[in-house]
Amino acid sequence: MITIIDYKMGNLGSILNMFRRLGIAATLTDKHEDIAKADKLLLPGVGNFSRCAGNVTQMGLRSLIRDKVLKDATPLLGICMGMQLLGNDSEEGPGEGLGLIAASSIKFRLQPGEAGQKPPTVPHMGWNHVAAAKEHPVLAGLEMPRFYFVHSYWVDCASRQDVLLESSYGGCRFNAGIANGTVVGVQFHPEKSHRYGMQLLSNFAAWRP
Repeated sequence: MITIIDYKMGNLGSILNMFRRLGIAATLTDKHEDIAKADKLLLPGVGNFSRCAGNVTQMGLRSLIRDKVLKDATPLLGICMGMQLLGNDSEEGPGEGLGLIAASSIKFRLQPGEAGQKPPTVPHMGWNHVAAAKEHPVLAGLEMPRFYFVHSYWVDCASRQDVLLESSYGGCRFNAGIANGTVVGVQFHPEKSHRYGMQLLSNFAAWRP
């Protein structure tokens, strides 16, 4: 059972529907008792870092999620803003992340582009290829993968060892995925990434750390 944490940010129905399409048991909840007994957790999210971090804290979910990961070793997948919340903080505004990975989210610093070409803009939106920085069970069967992104900030890890996936946009090489212990985060939207996203979510469901 995948327990999707509902902290009132983003369209969560598409993620739930993707698991149903894959035949994987999943539930969407904000109830502490459901999260506390979860086998696996998924932290989604879109929008502003400060508001997302504020909701997690105000709903009493921060300490609960940290305990599940750090004490119970529960696997956790963070998606998009959910990945950024795995770190400590963000340039986007004030707020405290979960602190599960030593990292901060920073805004894209893009190169102007070549003469005669349209300069890149923020947010980074659309399909992009990613490359694995290390091996991990959630990446099994993914060859030449590409995923759908929508973001203006990316997660800068303090340790290279925490980088799982990399990509590039506008002359900026950025971390598209992070992983440490039972924690994994992806900046893209697997629920919008067709067969590549389906494979990644299936891998997470089958992962036994």
